[in-house]
Amino acid sequence: MNKRITNLFTVLAIIILVSSCKSDKKKQEATAGTEVEKVVPEDLKWSERMALSEVHRFPDPTLLDFQDKSRWSYTNGLVLQAMSRVQEKSPHEKVANYIYEYADRMVNQDGTIETYKISNYNLDMIKSGDVLFYLNQKKEEPRFKMAMDTLHQQLVGQPTVSEGGYWHKKRYPYQMWLDGVYMAEPFHAKYATHFMEGEEAKKTLDKIVLQFDLIEKYNRDPETGLYFHGWDESKEQRWANKDTGLSQHFWSRGMGWYGMALVDIIELLPEDHPGRERIKGYLNRYAEAIVKYQDGTGTWYQVLDLPEREGNYLEATGTCMFTYTLAKGVNKAYLPEKFMEYAKKGYEGILTEFISVEDNGVVNLNKCCGVAGLGGDPYRDGSFDYYVNEIIRSNDPKGTGPFMMASLEMGK
Repeated sequence: MNKRITNLFTVLAIIILVSSCKSDKKKQEATAGTEVEKVVPEDLKWSERMALSEVHRFPDPTLLDFQDKSRWSYTNGLVLQAMSRVQEKSPHEKVANYIYEYADRMVNQDGTIETYKISNYNLDMIKSGDVLFYLNQKKEEPRFKMAMDTLHQQLVGQPTVSEGGYWHKKRYPYQMWLDGVYMAEPFHAKYATHFMEGEEAKKTLDKIVLQFDLIEKYNRDPETGLYFHGWDESKEQRWANKDTGLSQHFWSRGMGWYGMALVDIIELLPEDHPGRERIKGYLNRYAEAIVKYQDGTGTWYQVLDLPEREGNYLEATGTCMFTYTLAKGVNKAYLPEKFMEYAKKGYEGILTEFISVEDNGVVNLNKCCGVAGLGGDPYRDGSFDYYVNEIIRSNDPKGTGPFMMASLEMGK
């Protein structure tokens, strides 16, 4: 009797197993021909793939940077400028329309800019002027030129420290931040060389170079060659050293902004301008400094010189900026060829440590510091704990834009 029951269970088990296998086979056959549709083709270059991923991620270009309301901001300008460079190499109608839509919606027919207030004297607001300049070079529109005139007038009236360096914002008096040089000077150089002449143009170009001279004078640490994020001439801010006026740490993206400013401004200055060779020298010193702090992965830490300190992490936005700066510097012959090896190592590190690709082909850049600044409300004290505890997120535009530009310089 027991033997008969055992045999019965064995037969039932075989029937269940065969039935399950047939069911699994049917499921496999049913799904074999249904692959996930590729929103972003994977046979394109990384620069194109990220551009198309950003268009997919933020269908409305006025809402870049995870916004819920349209705004004129530097993050839009950064990503769209990067896209414009991708577009010049590998045209995509979708990308071209995306770039134009931002300017079309944010600049009115009378040249006024939506959400922008000149009275804020905020250097960040200049960056999107690069998008207007690009579009206006393609096809002139009076409203774009009028808007650029307004941005130029902001810089004419921008409050300055005693030696002529721009305050980062009117509400940040007597403060020069590394960020501000990238936000304003490349646009202003293009404006000066295309829309100004004679002594007026020369004075503007001289003032542009002065911004770099003052960052070198005050923000650069002679011991490490790295640059402090901010300098307060008044030495009144809680984040500022009472003797030097400098902030406490070497923040990766802060230095990344400055590196991109250095490498971008050189080609925009007239060849006979004395500041051109001087800035090349600054770039070479800068490059020598940052490669000393490159991690074995090819990437860089959020707080550059404290890799072993608990809480510090390998950060994507600064790494993309450094890689772009080094690669373009070599490609333009501003830097010696040896720096391309560091750029290659950086780029491989980006792909290994930070890039992921979804089933639909959309590309993600992970481990981005979402935001960091000094002062304000709530107050940002520039401490190590402050920098490492700010939000970390994927696809921050301050990383995706530089990733596109680094990819172009690497030919990827």
